[in-house]
Amino acid sequence: MTEQGAMFPLAGRKEIGYNQEDVDELVTRARSTYENPGVDTLPSGEPAVSAAEIRRAGLRVSRRGYSARHVDAALDRLEEVFYERERRRYLREQGGEAWRYEITELTREVVARAGRAPGKRFRRRGIFATGYRRSQVDAFVDRIASALAGKTDLTPTQLRESVFHSSWRGYDEAQVDAYLDAVIEIMLSER
Repeated sequence: MTEQGAMFPLAGRKEIGYNQEDVDELVTRARSTYENPGVDTLPSGEPAVSAAEIRRAGLRVSRRGYSARHVDAALDRLEEVFYERERRRYLREQGGEAWRYEITELTREVVARAGRAPGKRFRRRGIFATGYRRSQVDAFVDRIASALAGKTDLTPTQLRESVFHSSWRGYDEAQVDAYLDAVIEIMLSER
């Protein structure tokens, strides 16, 4: 069900959805960025939206918010469109050789981290802190390594939707999230 004037369908009555104001603000800035290609600052004075910002968007949740499924699908498409525009801009400004070097180095770093021993792939949180459960992250990194080697399939959407449980002395969330971002960038660059 979509309310009149709403950008997306609303979550069901008993469901939690994304905060409408957060989504509207991000989509409005993304639209303005799309309509003003090549600028770093929008006419409103706000910074232009990047593919990385869309990927990392931390949207609050609320009752009667927008349907998460619909918003996530739209943000996935937006990220891919913005990534392709950013790639083309980089190629124009820096050239194809610089682009290939960047992606090769990023791939090398991702593969090297996957080659580390399970339980030691990322920084662990302190003794009184929680982080991502190491066994779950390690299993997912093994799956990523297999996909990068061409042995299995893995999509950027599957990476974006990955969820890890929390545990004491788990892996540092920011470091794991940055790793997943790098893998998504590699996958998008191969399209």
